[in-house]
Amino acid sequence: MSNSSASRLHQKNAKDTEETQKTPKEVQWLNALSHRVIGACVEVQQHLGVGLLESAYSNALAIELESLGIEFEREWAIEGNYKGKPLGVIYRADFLLESSLILELKAVESILEEHRAQLLTYLRTSAKPLGLLLNFHAQPIAKFGVRRLVHDL
Repeated sequence: MSNSSASRLHQKNAKDTEETQKTPKEVQWLNALSHRVIGACVEVQQHLGVGLLESAYSNALAIELESLGIEFEREWAIEGNYKGKPLGVIYRADFLLESSLILELKAVESILEEHRAQLLTYLRTSAKPLGLLLNFHAQPIAKFGVRRLVHDL
């Protein structure tokens, strides 16, 4: 699905955008949360190394997030609509943290534009403000494996 098609699934009017603007305090909180999550990913990569399947990193990250007291949902369902009619679940993000931050995990040689577009589509469709695209095969992950994508901050 192209970005233009996905954005048509969930377009917001000017009133919606004004209502979702984040306060400086909310932005600061999201930035601190993303920093903690990146730290959790570093911890996972230090213990597991590189070369495993995405599912191994996902399972380990869930344990790490739980130990940090970060609220999360795995395989978070994103629902869409078409002309005001519900389509049901159209995507599943790897994680949703604290009802605000989407995580999309990868275990690939390099992040492609398609991976970035995937996360942007999740953000637009769900109207969540921030997403992290995390590649556990990039070492060190904090330097080479994190892409931070913003929508409506």
